[in-house]
Amino acid sequence: MKVYFIGSGPGDPELMTRKAERLLKQARICVYAGSLLSPAVVAMIPEEAEKYDSARLDLKALTAIYKDAGERGVDVMRLHSGDLSLYSAIGEQIDELEKLGIDYEVVPGVSSFQAAAAALRQELTLPEVSQTVILTRMPGETPVGEGDDIRKLAETKATLCMFLSIHRMGEIAGTLSEFYGPQCPAAVVYHASWPDQRVIRGTLADISGKVEAMNITKTAMIIVGWALGPASARSKLYDGAFSHGYRSGTKG
Repeated sequence: MKVYFIGSGPGDPELMTRKAERLLKQARICVYAGSLLSPAVVAMIPEEAEKYDSARLDLKALTAIYKDAGERGVDVMRLHSGDLSLYSAIGEQIDELEKLGIDYEVVPGVSSFQAAAAALRQELTLPEVSQTVILTRMPGETPVGEGDDIRKLAETKATLCMFLSIHRMGEIAGTLSEFYGPQCPAAVVYHASWPDQRVIRGTLADISGKVEAMNITKTAMIIVGWALGPASARSKLYDGAFSHGYRSGTKG
């Protein structure tokens, strides 16, 4: 018996990995992340499977499901949104599984920041502008580390992708304006890759008002940085004068 922690991707079922889809379709027990998953992904869970919405479960209840499944010798598909390396809280679940001697596996997925970049149809890095992307969030019920203070991160001038923070858009825009400037490009992508996806573009000066006008208060990705602006320099990758290991003109 094994518990599979599966990253289901950002919402579009076609953005799930082949492995995630295969495991989900054979599920006999599935614990899924409730409203964080798109209905299209939830619909892929077999009708006959035992289903548990994790929004209604605490760690003790989750552990009880895993323990019962282990006693029955039935695998559990633990379905999370996005990718498990970001804000998934799998660590505490894994601790309990190890105490119980239950095997587990982590199956990665596409993150919502990647789906948001795809919705914007552009890179998050730009030559001579920013080659660094920071994934972060504002503190809430779960605090952030001392080094994760938004002001310290803003000093890097990197492209910022902010999870779980849209309800503080006004505060974020005001703070980042001090470092990036009020005319810095900013974007918000609501429900990236879902059928009701919405993309809002603006600057730090006006993005908060646009978000408020559309009444977006959750499940949205904030992306800020000058890399979202027009390209001022081009990559050397496809420059005819640039030579690299695969276009050096030499024979090995």
